[in-house]
Amino acid sequence: MKEIHSIRSNDIAIKRAEKVMPGGVSSPVRAFRSVKGNPAFIVKAEGANIYDIEGREYIDYVMSFGPLILGHAHPSLTLQLIRQAIRGTSYGAPTLYEVELAERIIESHPATDWVRFVNSGTEAVMSAIRLARGITKRDRIVKFDGCYHGHADSLLVKAGSGLATFGIASSAGVPHQVAKDTSVLPLGDLEQFKQLMDEKGEEVAAVIIEGVPANMGLFPQEKRYMQELERISQENGSLFILDEVITGFRIGNGGASQYYELSPDLVTFGKVIGGGLPIGAYGGKKEYMGHIAPLGNVYQAGTLSGNPLAITAGIATLEAIEQEPNFYAKLQKQTNELVERIEEVFQKYSFPLQTKSIASLFWLALQTVPANKPSEIKRVAVESYSHLHFEMMKEGIYAPPSAYEVWFMSAAHTEDIRELTLQKLEQAVENYFARKKR
Repeated sequence: MKEIHSIRSNDIAIKRAEKVMPGGVSSPVRAFRSVKGNPAFIVKAEGANIYDIEGREYIDYVMSFGPLILGHAHPSLTLQLIRQAIRGTSYGAPTLYEVELAERIIESHPATDWVRFVNSGTEAVMSAIRLARGITKRDRIVKFDGCYHGHADSLLVKAGSGLATFGIASSAGVPHQVAKDTSVLPLGDLEQFKQLMDEKGEEVAAVIIEGVPANMGLFPQEKRYMQELERISQENGSLFILDEVITGFRIGNGGASQYYELSPDLVTFGKVIGGGLPIGAYGGKKEYMGHIAPLGNVYQAGTLSGNPLAITAGIATLEAIEQEPNFYAKLQKQTNELVERIEEVFQKYSFPLQTKSIASLFWLALQTVPANKPSEIKRVAVESYSHLHFEMMKEGIYAPPSAYEVWFMSAAHTEDIRELTLQKLEQAVENYFARKKR
């Protein structure tokens, strides 16, 4: 450990990491390949700021890709984690902490009767789909272009050549037999969904969609569209799965279920419910969740499921949110104000920009025309973002390392920090254009 802390160069760190880890990272986007750069290796974080091994300070808008709605190292959360670590880090046995967090989730999501904890969003979705297939005795899954549900085989699939054709694996290692049982439809196109369900509905075990598609841009859907997906799925005997790994306790206490007035059969959770520690969960109506072992014949288990550290962090996060009056309304207002000010900076320099935001998430598309689905994101927007990202990092803004990723606000992004962000962003934009002129 002493040798690790003596390293003071990101370049040395990435070279060392690349010798022992694919791409030098534990998750692909962290490699900064999408922005043609090298990652900063982080040594500590506090509030809205993170610090790399070279001593640079950044205002963080990644927030661990969503979980840190309170900011980094929130005092009450940290204190609870220390206390729990002293009591033990893992038991492999039930705890009342699990019961309390499950009760909080169920209270906020009326359609959910029972909850099962797992260790990641991917595991939650994988388990929910297995459950849907076990209940319906059907194989086909319907998902939507641009929605990400983790790296389970059946969900790493892109659209085929036409409506209701076989899906095509978007990753090596996904068996054709698995990919062909996943249908991928255009996001927001209700007619194509109806057509597929008319033609192949009797094969469909589950229809799954993100509460707010937020992994290839940010694309909130119309309420009627989401409600129709749910209605048609349920009328067909297919389970409607709402993926709330990002949106759960992020866009409001009741997540996307409340926002769209939905009553999904199954819901998946992650991120905020773990307060920055690894966690996932899936829940739903008792008639469906009762099929899970030990009550039913759909098997799922995990050594670290319901880990007391992760559960404690989740409870501490939700308690802190509860104790702050109008927490979500305030955070949304601050997010909207920041986005408006960002737009003003870009307008000042005649820099093309389209923005989208919902609650405490926002997204910047550096193009002249709106993008309402992933296929409408322009190549020029991706290239421009790559160059601007370099300048933002130099100025001390830690922005998502991909043009497709969303920005996350937290309660730690105070007015002073937001003002400093705008100053740094304007300097980054100025540097961007100065660099282009060279």
